[in-house]
Amino acid sequence: MLKRVPAAGRRRLAVVGTVVVIVVAGVIIGLLRTDPAAAVIPLALEVNQPEPVTSLHAPITVRGTATGAKSLTVAGQPVTPAADGSFQVTLPHSTAGAAVVATDADGKIVTQPITTRAEVPRIRAVHVTAYAWAYEPMREDVLNMAREGRIDTVELDIKDEDGVVGYDSQVPLARESGASAGIYNAADALQTLHDMGIRVVGRIVAFRDRTMAEWAWHAGHPDWVIQNPGGGPYASHYGSIAFTNFASPEMRRYNIDLATEAAGLGFDEIMYDYIRRPDGPLSGMVFPGLTDTPTNSIAEFLRESRDPVRAAGAFQSAAVFGIAATRPDEIAQDIPLMARHLDYVAPMLYPSHWNAGEYDVASPNSQPYDIVFRSLQDFQRQVEGTGAKVIPWLQDFSLGVNYGDAQVRAQVDAAAAVGIPSFFLWNAAVHYHSGALDPA
Repeated sequence: MLKRVPAAGRRRLAVVGTVVVIVVAGVIIGLLRTDPAAAVIPLALEVNQPEPVTSLHAPITVRGTATGAKSLTVAGQPVTPAADGSFQVTLPHSTAGAAVVATDADGKIVTQPITTRAEVPRIRAVHVTAYAWAYEPMREDVLNMAREGRIDTVELDIKDEDGVVGYDSQVPLARESGASAGIYNAADALQTLHDMGIRVVGRIVAFRDRTMAEWAWHAGHPDWVIQNPGGGPYASHYGSIAFTNFASPEMRRYNIDLATEAAGLGFDEIMYDYIRRPDGPLSGMVFPGLTDTPTNSIAEFLRESRDPVRAAGAFQSAAVFGIAATRPDEIAQDIPLMARHLDYVAPMLYPSHWNAGEYDVASPNSQPYDIVFRSLQDFQRQVEGTGAKVIPWLQDFSLGVNYGDAQVRAQVDAAAAVGIPSFFLWNAAVHYHSGALDPA
């Protein structure tokens, strides 16, 4: 644009915003000037990953710097960075697949995943049934062990060996089948234990499930049940109809739904038990819909379950037979295959359950230290490279040999000797030798 100006204004220079105005012979000539503050800043994103957590329910803090960003989201949440591009956001918990996403004015996008390292802490736990928790004297015995610092974790049954769900589950199949029993209040139990700083592992007996198997068979879902070659329900020493079919999508979903519900309620971990086929000859069993081997199908179930369980806020583990390390196909528990989808493997190493001579131990039941020490070494080799830990189930009951403080402590010491400071104690009657465990 040209404009005449008085002579007095000739040969003057004025700066107006980003326009340089030169007045020559009464004519204004406008030239654009580059303003450093208006320079385009390249899009860049740096994310400082959160500190490691020992609970997937724990809050995490994400920090970083986003320069040149017109918009920024952290785990889907809009965030406004500071003038220098820095940001800090605290999320209620880690979430699978969460990311920081920065977008510039031209629509360019830079994404960085949020990779929270979650590690299972030390576990010193005892098994507690739904009925034991609901009975005050037995509950108080367990809580006293916690108060004394002898345990830091409680394993509380969600679904037991009969298929009974201990709390008032809202999972549709649990209600329709009559499995949801409401024996204890899950929210109250979790609050009581968490207020004491005690972690809670929820145990789900997966495919040994008399309640569901009987209901499914009579409700017109025979393919939900393991069958015999004649087309009837498979019978075993567990009962005439006790095992649901791990190859059934509906039965897999049922157990995963229970697991994610419990994780959402606040259980810190989910442990699957009876995550296997029945023991016995395969020739006597039929698994409707099975397209792979039982061993691969069980491992695949754990793969299907892990992401939903973790997204709901819980670690995932599985109780396995001691013999699984050497004879996996006898019960469809291949430890390396399963461990890839677990935070830890929990082998049941009860000395009374081993045959004489296993791991060159002449009398396992009378040599609790030796059998636990040697079998744990084998399980540690089995999980190498999988990312899973090994945390054993140890015997706190008498079967053939009287077990007291000394025998329980021997097993705990054997685990510690191979570098495992964690354990679960099993007693079906929920009576424990607390003297075997050192107080805090």
